[in-house]
Amino acid sequence: MFRDTLLTLLGRVTTGLGGLALLITLLDILYGVVTRYVVGQAPIWSDELARYCLIASALLIAGNVWVRGEHMRVALLERRLGATARRVLLAYQWLLTLALAVAMTWWSWHYALSVGYFTSQGLGISRTIPMLAMPLGFGLLTLQVLIHGPRPLPQPGADDTASAEGAAS
Repeated sequence: MFRDTLLTLLGRVTTGLGGLALLITLLDILYGVVTRYVVGQAPIWSDELARYCLIASALLIAGNVWVRGEHMRVALLERRLGATARRVLLAYQWLLTLALAVAMTWWSWHYALSVGYFTSQGLGISRTIPMLAMPLGFGLLTLQVLIHGPRPLPQPGADDTASAEGAAS
């Protein structure tokens, strides 16, 4: 119960932050379009900010998307295997996801710190600042994978069909 509450809360926070980054992207692109076609000259930093915000929004919501089972995957084996084999498969998937998330967190942290001497062309800030979205996003994914544990992920398409059939009966 506590685990699900924590995952829901964390999911809301990360989705909110991802949505905020997406809103900044939208406003930035609109600003760039207006200045380009009305004023005649778009700011040099506009495209770069939009790119960084899009990357941040995707990485921030990755953990919530994984926990809710809304990422692209094939769950055919999970549905067809017996109970023991299914548990083994779920543990394997969980460990693989956890290992990849931890590795990407570690690698992206070191990468973000290694580009600190460079400045971005448009924004004129240290490249470390926008690159920190990577270890933050992968770190949040790692945390959500750890909290979720090797339990089955929801299967939105299959679950929706089953609940709709149950409601119709």
